[in-house]
Order: sequence, then C-alpha cells, then structure tokens
Amino acid sequence: MNYFLTNSIKEDDALRRSYNSLAEKTFGLSFEEFYLNGYWTDKYIPYSLIDDGKVIANASVNILKFHDNGQEIRCIQIGTVMTDPDYRNQGLSRYLIERIISEWKEKCDTMYLFANDRVLDFYPKFGFVKAVEYQCSSPITPTKGHVRKLDMSRASDRALLKRYYTKSNPYSALTMEDNYELLMFYCSSSMKDCVYFLDDFDAVIIASNKNEILTCYDIFGNGDHSLIDMVSKVAESQIRTVVFGFTPAKHAAFHSQILEEEDTTLFILKGKDHWFVNHQVMFPILSHA
Repeated sequence: MNYFLTNSIKEDDALRRSYNSLAEKTFGLSFEEFYLNGYWTDKYIPYSLIDDGKVIANASVNILKFHDNGQEIRCIQIGTVMTDPDYRNQGLSRYLIERIISEWKEKCDTMYLFANDRVLDFYPKFGFVKAVEYQCSSPITPTKGHVRKLDMSRASDRALLKRYYTKSNPYSALTMEDNYELLMFYCSSSMKDCVYFLDDFDAVIIASNKNEILTCYDIFGNGDHSLIDMVSKVAESQIRTVVFGFTPAKHAAFHSQILEEEDTTLFILKGKDHWFVNHQVMFPILSHA
C-alpha cells in the first residue's frame, strides 16, 4: 500500500474538501459547518488515507469523557469509517481500524463504535463484541409552562445553551462531559429546532415531538425538579409517551427495554466492556459521533 496516512486534514482546505466530499457521498453529511463554526477540535481526529491529494479512506477517533454515577470513563468512539468505492477491497478500513486500536487501546477505558448492518461480520475480526443498550420510556401528560424555543442562529441563544451545558445533565446515569462541540454538531444542524429553555425550571432541554412520542435527548440544569414535570412542558398536545435519549439516573422508575435501532449495532472492544456489560444503560444519543 503506497497511500499516505494523515491526521491533519482539518487545516488543509483541499483535503478537507475531499474529506467532506467522501462523507457526503457515503453518509450524506458534511463537516464544513462544523469546522467553520469552530467546533472541530482535537477531540475529533480523522485517520485518512490519501492518494494523489484525494481522501480515499477514513476512520475517525472521537475522544469522549463520560461520568457513570460519579466514575469517570475515558472513551474512544470510532466513527466516520468510509472508503471511496474505487478503492474498496484493498483492506484500507482494516488497516485504519488496526492502526487506531494499536495507538489508542491503552489510552482509554472503553473503545466502541456503532456499525451498520452490512458490516456486522467485519468488526469482530478486531476483537469487538456486540453490546446491548437499554432505553427508558414513560407515559406523560402534556402541560403548559413558560417554554422558549432557542434560535441556534443567534449567538446569545448559543451562549445560553453553552452556559447550561456546563451544568451537565443531573438526571442521567451516564453523562457525556466536556464536549460542547459534539453537542453543537447536532444543535447547529439536525437538532437546531429542538432546543428549548424552560424558564420555570431554569433548564435547557433538547427534545423532539413526533406523532404521539416525545424524544428527550438531553437536559441541562440544576436537577432540582421532577424529570417528568420538565419534559411534559415541551410535549405537544398529542404526546402520550416520552422516550429518553439517555439513561435516567433513577431508571428503575421507568419502563426499560432493549434498544433496537434500524441499521445500528453497538460494538465494544473486548476487555474494555467490563463496566458496560449488565449495566442496562445506553450511550446518550447526542454522544454518537
């Protein structure tokens, strides 16, 4: 293999454009706004193979820090695994995954990834094993309150979100810490219309209403109020159920079931999964990179 490996595409305009082109072709997404808004930091490290100035394959390291009931968990999530169709069947993804494992395995408590269905037989070759996540839900009744949808195009509202993010999610058993950038990957794009300020509770909630289900992705505040009381304030009149995108700290009070997502399977590197197995939690949806 005579291709060039680099971790430094972020500041190279030509390579970054090529990276975005491959990401758009593969996943339908671009990291350009993520970069231009200053959210692409050293917590997101692409391992990219280059051929004649073109990104032909990639696997990225996402450095994440979680707290599990007060215990800090240092995680590496592998993502953005992609290969240009003209360069497939050359073992490029294998090379990149092996390189990442060799460089990061001893620097983290857990290494994991989310795989789509067509590669479920690929990742076990590297020692990754399937893991089960559990998701909590509860019946709710919508109630009225002082709720303001934040405008993510306004600097003042982004600053408000950042200020409350530093309070973390006191209702979550497994919280992602110190990664406002990844939060904004969502809140400046697919979740930009899902961010609310709850004046009555002095909190920010990220949630979406669809049909009869409210999905609560995250809550940032002091933790002084009832979780159900808070989510009911952003529920539209037709909502009957709230589904949580994180594991509530008091999850025994909620209905919990195995999380089954279409075309998504969690794999954790064997030997790095001891704290997760039989824990009945989920990685917060907004921590998926």
